[in-house]
Formats: sequence, C-alpha cells, structure tokens
Amino acid sequence: MRRIKKVAVLGSGVMGSTIACHFANIGLEVLMMDILPQGIDEAALKSPQVRNGVAATALITALKQKPAPLYKQEFASRITIGNFEDDFAKIKNCDWVVEVVVERLDIKQKIFEQVDKHRRTGALVTSNTSGIPIHLMLEGRSDDFKKHFLGAHFFNPPRYLALLEIIPTAETDADVISFLMDYGDRYLGKKTVLCKDTPAFIANRVGVYAMSLIYQLADESNLTIDDIDKLTGAAIGRPSTGTFRLGDLVGLDVAAKVTKGIQDNCPSDEQAQALHLPQFFEHLLSNKWFGNKTNKGFYVKTDEKDEKGSSIIHSLNLKTLQYEKSPRTSLASLSLSKQIDDLPKRLRALVESKDAGGILLRKSFAGLFAYVSKRIPEISDTLYAIDDALRAGFGWEMGPFEYWDAMGVEAGLKIAEEEGYSVAGWIKEMLSNGITNFYLREGSARLYYDLNSKKHIPIPGSTEVIRLSNYRTQKPIYKNDEIILHDIGDQVLCLEFTSKMNAIGEGILKGIQESINVAESGDWRGLVIGNEAKNFSVGANLMLIAMLAFDEQWDDLEMAVRLFQQTSMRCRYSSIPVVAATQGYVFGGGCEISMHCDAVCAAAESYIGLVEVGVGILPGGAGTKEFALRASDAFFEGDVMIPTLIEKFKTIALASVSTSAHEAFDHGYLLEHKDRVIVNGSRNLDEAKQEVIRLSEEYTMPLERSDILVLGRQGLGALYTAANELYRGHYASEHDIKIAKKVAWVLCGGDLSEPQKVTERYLLDLEREAFLSLISEKKTMERVQYMLENGKPLRN
Repeated sequence: MRRIKKVAVLGSGVMGSTIACHFANIGLEVLMMDILPQGIDEAALKSPQVRNGVAATALITALKQKPAPLYKQEFASRITIGNFEDDFAKIKNCDWVVEVVVERLDIKQKIFEQVDKHRRTGALVTSNTSGIPIHLMLEGRSDDFKKHFLGAHFFNPPRYLALLEIIPTAETDADVISFLMDYGDRYLGKKTVLCKDTPAFIANRVGVYAMSLIYQLADESNLTIDDIDKLTGAAIGRPSTGTFRLGDLVGLDVAAKVTKGIQDNCPSDEQAQALHLPQFFEHLLSNKWFGNKTNKGFYVKTDEKDEKGSSIIHSLNLKTLQYEKSPRTSLASLSLSKQIDDLPKRLRALVESKDAGGILLRKSFAGLFAYVSKRIPEISDTLYAIDDALRAGFGWEMGPFEYWDAMGVEAGLKIAEEEGYSVAGWIKEMLSNGITNFYLREGSARLYYDLNSKKHIPIPGSTEVIRLSNYRTQKPIYKNDEIILHDIGDQVLCLEFTSKMNAIGEGILKGIQESINVAESGDWRGLVIGNEAKNFSVGANLMLIAMLAFDEQWDDLEMAVRLFQQTSMRCRYSSIPVVAATQGYVFGGGCEISMHCDAVCAAAESYIGLVEVGVGILPGGAGTKEFALRASDAFFEGDVMIPTLIEKFKTIALASVSTSAHEAFDHGYLLEHKDRVIVNGSRNLDEAKQEVIRLSEEYTMPLERSDILVLGRQGLGALYTAANELYRGHYASEHDIKIAKKVAWVLCGGDLSEPQKVTERYLLDLEREAFLSLISEKKTMERVQYMLENGKPLRN
C-alpha cells in the first residue's frame, strides 16, 4: 500500500511555498528547495543560511500572507528548506516530488533530470505547470519515472481553492492515477478532476475563455465595470469579485498570457481564435498596471476616505480610460437579481431582461454554452468533469452544463444560436432523442448524460458522499419552515438548516428539539446536525432579537433565550448521540449548538467563534455557561486556575474567531477528546454519520453537571482587572468593558464569597439574566441596529 509521509517541493515561489504549506497542513513532512541566491559573493555563499536564502525568504513571505496558507502558524515547523545545489539527494527519502519551478520547459526538463537521478524507485513525481504539455517533460526520462509521473495542477491559493487537476500521460501507470485522484480528495481536501493533456487543461481553458468573452462584450456595451462585476458575480452564483476584480486578483498579464497561450496552441478552437483584447486591456498592459500586484488595474485605491473612514476605490472608465468614482447603478437587471432568491429562476429572469445587463449576460452564456459543448471530448470525455473544475477552480456555484440545465437545454441552445454561435452536434442529437437534461437524480445517485452510451449514467462516486440535495426529492421525516429532517441511511437522521444564511430562529430551535424526539422515539441510531450551505450558521436571528428588544417585549425575549438554552442542553442530554458537521462560519448560536453536541466533525475551513460581544451582548444560548464548564474541566490539582479562567474570558470578551478548525482547539471551541477536523469539507456529513454510528454502539445519555467549579469573588477580581487592561490598552471601549464584566460574572458564578461547585442550571440562569440586562442597554441597541444595517460591528 502506498503511503505519503514526506514530500519534496521543488520551487518556492508563490505557488511552491503555499503548496508546501498545504502539505504541512495535513501533517506531512515537507522539504522545500530552490536555487541559490543570485548576485552573492563566494565568501557569503559558504553560509548554509545564505545558500538557502531563496527558500527561506519565500517561506517567511508565505507565512505573512492573508488569508493565511497554514491552518496554524506552528505547522510551519513541518517544513524544512534547502537548495538545489546541496540538497537534491535528499529527495531519495521522499514519497512524492512536486515540481513548481518557472514555466519554461527547458528548466523543468533539467530539474526532472536531477529528480530521475536521485528519487527512489516508485516515488511519485508531478508537475504543477498550468500550461506546458505534460508529455513534453518526459523526454529522456527512465521508464520508472514515466510510470510515476503526471501533472497535478493546484489552484492559487492552494489551501482555499478546492480544485486539483490530475493530468496523466500515456505512460502513467493506472494505479498512480487512481491513487492521486483519491489522495487529493481524502487527504488534501480537493475536488480532483481528471483532465486530458490539452492546453490550459479544463478550468483555465473554459474559465479564461469566459472571462475574456466578458471583457470583449464589455467593450461593446456602455456598462461600467462595477455594474458588470455585480452582474457576473453573486447575481449569477459566482464569486463577488465578478470579472474585472477577478482579473485584478489573478493579474492582467497572467490572464493575457493564458489567453494567448490558448490561441497559439489551439488553432482549431474557433471561439478562442475570435477573442481579442480590447483597447482598455491593452492600455493597462502597456502601462504595466496589472492589478492587485501593481496596486492598479481595473480598480485603484485612492487616498480619499468615505464617511466611514474606508478608502475610496475608483474604477476604470472603459471609454475614457480614466479612473473615476463608481456611479450609482440604475440597471433593472441588477435590481431584478436582488429580488429572486432561487438561482435557476434568477438566471432565467436575467437572460430574459431587455436592458444592457440582461443582453450582456445573454451573450456571455450563449458563448459559454457553445464553447463547452465543443470541448467534449477534446478536453474531457465527461461533462461533469468540466462542471466540477469550474466550481472548484473558479468558485462558481454551478458549472457550465449546470447553468445550461438551469435555463433549460432547449432554451440555452436557442440563445446560443440566436447570438450567432454553432453548438456541437451531440446537443441536438440528445434533444432529438427526447433527453432534455444533462443531469438527473435517481435515489441518492446523481446521473449525467454520457455521450458514448447516449444515456444518463451515475457519476462515479456520487453515492459515496452524502449530498443532502439528493434527499430533498424524498419525503422528509420531519420539516418546518427552517429545517428539514432527512433519513440518510443506516438508521441515522440529518437535520438540515434552511433559513436565510442559516440564522437560528424559533423554527430551527424547535426543529432540533423535535428531531431529537423523533430519533429517541424511533429505531434511529442518532442525529447529525449539518448542511451543505457555504456557512453552517451565522448565529442567532438578530432581526428577531432586535424586534423583541425594540418593542420592549421582555417576557417574549426571555422565553426566546430560554428556548435557545434548552435546545443546546437538549443536544447534550439526549438518549441518542448528536453530532454536528460544520463548515464556513460557525458563529454565535451556531457555535453554541455545536459545542453541546456529542462530537463535532468540523471541515478544516470552519471559522468558529462566539461573536456576540460585537453586537453588545454575551453568548446567551448556553455558550457562556459552557465556557465556565470547560474552564472547570481544565482545572487540575494544584492549579492556580486564574490564567485558565482569564484565557476563557478573553476568548468571549474579544469575540475571538478561529481562522481554521485546527485553531478552534486553541480557543476552546473544539475539544481534543471528542471533536476532529475533516480536511475535505464535502465529506464532513459522511464523517459525522460514521461518528454517530460509532457512538451509538454503547451510548449512554450523560447526566447534567452539578460539579462545575467557579471561583466567585476571587475570579471576579482577576477578570475585572483583565477587563481594565483591555480598556487601557485600547482593545475595548467602555461598553465593551460593561459586557466583559457580565461575561466575568457568569464565568465566576456571580458574587460568591469563595470558590464552590455549582450546577449547569445555576449558570444558565446567570447567563440568561446577564443577556437580558445587556440587550436593554442603549449602546447595545445601537450595535444591533448598526449590524443589521451595515453587516459589520459598531465600536461604541
């Protein structure tokens, strides 16, 4: 059985260093090497530190990046550095050698000559090239090298973008392909997509064409780049960067190079050949304004500040080529996009819109549909591989064929032909045979249209990973306006949040309690609480809390807080195991619910935190109580205890949020003995299900705690001092300190004359009382209102 324990990364540039970091993220030992520094005299070059300077500097630069390439900074200790002159022989101890040097075939071939000389037999070798044909790198290599070599193209930044394109050659051993497809998925957390060795592979071939077409359409329209970015961003299920901000992010020189590379290497690609760089693009290139890396591109940050103190951004006027403040939009299509929540319905409405925005989208989708229809079987034999690549590599909610399905295959064909594009013949053949969808669902399997068999067949592995969307066509076990309870097999239930942004309101709270009742009263092993949304939950429904507080409905508010606390406790104290599967934001109430589950299977990209202080309150859904309990459990005989208490206090008082699931253990949101990290977030529901099954074998409902040690006045004195230090250090405002002292009050069990043991119920009463006292404060109401209006906290 092949195991990966140590990896060599050859090249320490932006991609090399961040790929090395991601290997370190998953616990591997990494050797990262690069060339000797240039322009250094012979005497200085005798120092190992100087000789390793290129790789050392690159690693330091990577560790300063935001967002961070590592789950935790200390994971950098898993990376050692070296140079090609002194350390190449060390790759004999590596299981996988990853080449990430400059995009020149001659240089790569020289590197691979050295790799072939020093690697051990059977070690994997891959290239991260984004454009050079993989097979050209095999010249002069040994048979064993050829069998174990392929392209493995990561997308930047490697930690955050899910796509890993696997590009074998005719010489690559089939077992090596299978291994890396699976390893990339399970261990690196990637969507692995099998590609053919064609120019730009899949994602860049299609994604860059789509971007370039929009640049061209922009030149023909009178739309501003701000409007186009809004139209081609979240409005159609793509990242908020849209098209022009994405160009600035990628680098306009890089985008131009990739486009030219496709045109040079794909002479029969008629649509790519028809692309041309508009004048405004040439203007930016000639001035070397390449985007973010030159601080100027389609957008530029000015020295001016708005009324909130933020820098004013100016955008390029595509006609005058001058930078100017973005005008307010009056596009009907943009207004329409905000009125329709359902993405397929929104897409259909947008392409039917008669204004300039609708026309641009219609033309861009027409070109995209025609383009991808002709890329099969050139770049892939399957349409789902193209969709997977664009979703994972470019962050689209839907791939091209999924967009086409959403609009209707016949309607999409009509749009393409009306805009003057020819579509591949297999599309019309498919429709003539009465098949009107690229995808179908059959039970828990997802089927795709296969060009060879001319029928729908299951996507390989589609039944191996839980997809709640596959269960939504079945009758739910239970449902209300904010949750759906699914039977996900093996006598396990899954509760899915369905509220906007998965905000926790009465429907979710009652839904959790009812779901636990269902599981306890039936023949069920247990319950998973999880969903497939971008974020597990943004927290409690702040609008509902605000309405009750503004109307001074204190009794109703008290009942709402009590219901939240009871629900958290119900997750802890039930006769069946309850496991949370988290991803994205796990804020406030979402964090409180997960902390009370028997276990958490947290996707590595889970950003977990009790953030209530930001809106002027403390965690009131049993979260503050839980931190008092966890502090008590951390005390040990002879312990001073105060430092542990201060640590828990600061986590809540500073609204600390983990930047990864690994970091959440340091904050105390996750616990080593019960919670774990899942690198591939698409598998966290599966892992949570297996955890329920494991726990259910000998599950006994825990007893409510009555042994929580709180420190009373002794702790309060220390925490009040810590709060004042935050104030004097300008980390907190006067109102922050008022909130912090309420947090301290609950953590210490109130004004007790000496340390003593208390019950959870006692602490819940203190927590609820403190929450209600804070929500009535004028400054808290200001914070709540500001958050609802602006989506960010107010410091008052």
